[in-house]
Amino acid sequence: MSTKEHAIIPGTVDLLILRTLRDGSLHGFAVSRTLRRRSEGVVILQDGALYQALHRMEREGWIEAEWGLSEKGKRAKFYRLTSAGRRQLESETSRWRAYVDAVARILAPTPMAEVGTEV
Repeated sequence: MSTKEHAIIPGTVDLLILRTLRDGSLHGFAVSRTLRRRSEGVVILQDGALYQALHRMEREGWIEAEWGLSEKGKRAKFYRLTSAGRRQLESETSRWRAYVDAVARILAPTPMAEVGTEV
């Protein structure tokens, strides 16, 4: 697969990270690994973009972090959702679903009666 096929649609990084953290606190590498695994290798978030997003979301108050030990015994920063982050996740999920539904309607076959008619 080419790099372009792995590109993340703009505006979805926060949604994907927030959803991943909904299940519990994770360190950054685990967030990245979870996104890749759950998307079956389609969603690959580069480290720079991941940590930029995590730090921005922490400043927004959507997530909070504390230091702990990774499964390999290394010191790592673990991120978890705040109540504001849960609200943001709900809001972004709602917007994303409305967008997906709209795109699906556009991609659906157009009945011949609609072809060429103005709205």
